[in-house]
Amino acid sequence: MNWEVLLAPYVQAVDELKVKLRGMRKQYENESSHSPIEFVTGRVKPISSILEKAQRKGLSIDHMESKIQDIAGLRVVCQFVDDIYTVVDMLKNRKDFKILEEKDYISDKKDSGYRSYHMIIHYPVETIKGEKMLLAEIQIRTLAMNFWATNEHSLNYKYSGQIPVEVQSRLKRAAEAAFRLDEEMSAIRHEVQEAQKIFRKKQDRDSRET
Repeated sequence: MNWEVLLAPYVQAVDELKVKLRGMRKQYENESSHSPIEFVTGRVKPISSILEKAQRKGLSIDHMESKIQDIAGLRVVCQFVDDIYTVVDMLKNRKDFKILEEKDYISDKKDSGYRSYHMIIHYPVETIKGEKMLLAEIQIRTLAMNFWATNEHSLNYKYSGQIPVEVQSRLKRAAEAAFRLDEEMSAIRHEVQEAQKIFRKKQDRDSRET
């Protein structure tokens, strides 16, 4: 198995999607309006994680690409919960990939407290051998959700997926606290956005004067 050859199209897909999603954010900035996208990250799943998932699912090497949906992964982080659904609508209107599956873990959170919006897409990559259709996952979440999920991921790694009950309980409480923070920030969203506009105008004025 030549992993470099196998994963090269996934690296290309992640790079292209990051450029496109960041481009969406830039368009909002150019129009001096609130961007629902705070930042975008992406990664190709490490080989060890791919093999571990394949083994867990009982998959052969030949079926990995069709059955493992997150070899290519993008994460879109937003300021407010409403922004998540704005991004979802924007992605649904795009013509450069096909959405295969959606999972709304915000309105229907996981038992662990995890909240995020997941999309599985079919994305075309141009290779020297022609077009290759890849599966990729896009996760859309708020800053607070991202903070919680990052820490939960670290704890899952530490405890090999068997987080102690006491820690699980604290994580659930932290998840609810994070969501309450999101709700409170949404309540003053217009104030926050107005303050950000004033700050951006000041930055633009200062940059012109220097």
